[in-house]
Amino acid sequence: MKIALDAMGGDFAPGNMIAGARMALADFPRITKLYLVGDTATLKTEMEKAGLRDSRAEIVHASEIVAMTDSAVKSIRQKKDSSIAVATDLVKRGDAQAVVSAGHTGAAVAAATLRLRTLEGVERAGILSPFPNLHGTCGLIDAGANVDSRAIHLVQHAIMGHVFSKAVYQMPDPVVGLMSNGEEEGKGNAVSQEVFERLKQVRGLNFKGNVEGRDILNMPLHVAVCDGFTGNILLKGCEGTAKALLTVLKQQLTASLSRKILAGMLKPALKAAAAKLSYESYGGSPLLGVNGAVVIAHGSSSPLAMRNALRVATEMLQHSVNPLIEQMIAGQS
Repeated sequence: MKIALDAMGGDFAPGNMIAGARMALADFPRITKLYLVGDTATLKTEMEKAGLRDSRAEIVHASEIVAMTDSAVKSIRQKKDSSIAVATDLVKRGDAQAVVSAGHTGAAVAAATLRLRTLEGVERAGILSPFPNLHGTCGLIDAGANVDSRAIHLVQHAIMGHVFSKAVYQMPDPVVGLMSNGEEEGKGNAVSQEVFERLKQVRGLNFKGNVEGRDILNMPLHVAVCDGFTGNILLKGCEGTAKALLTVLKQQLTASLSRKILAGMLKPALKAAAAKLSYESYGGSPLLGVNGAVVIAHGSSSPLAMRNALRVATEMLQHSVNPLIEQMIAGQS
């Protein structure tokens, strides 16, 4: 497997990217080549700091960086030598099979859709973000690739989420739900009502019906479908809630000596709970529907998160996610 890493993308690039790359190369022997894309001199320095001397790691020079304030599409068209553009071009040329980035999400989506194009039969790519669920993992799609979506886009996102959950998470018959403002049939806006009717007709899809925001975390649900505007708001809302909850819990458990003693006793359980809720464990969100494996990591990714983002890329390739998506979409016509 050959993977291109946008080593200059992210809040803590390139340090955390290189440290994560070192961990991934040590843990995943199936990676035969890892292209580190960015400024050569800077990356060489970081590789020395991290002790990354693996012969599978190769620097590919890119002279520009997409800033978080840059326009997504303009940055790809104007900064043709940016690290995300060069990394994506490696996949386009066939030198790599996957690209991983913790940089500008919009730029990563634009680069993938403009340079790699969508899979046969797919109209719009979608970001699948994994949510820790009481019953396993629920993939929210779309989590921000498309602000506006038509019914056909959401139907295809449901199919892509089903394929990913079945192939990567090894769920034999993933449960798919449509995000709405109520569980009853007929709830939602005109688009979601049309999607509901279409999803009932999709062959091979275990469609549960409408689900609500609370169901993502509590219900035996494997795929939650919505437009990218709704999905991104839900994603950020849950992130903020989890951070606030952990902060309040920490404050309360250290408010007195007796509570500190109790906190010491609960420490293993609290660490396990924090790990289950942490994005680091999940690594990154796949952009499904484009020609190539594309994984978008959190902007503040730690080395562990980057290691796991690279793991997601290898899993997409190992389980042939893209061919399976094309196969299922073609089977609907």
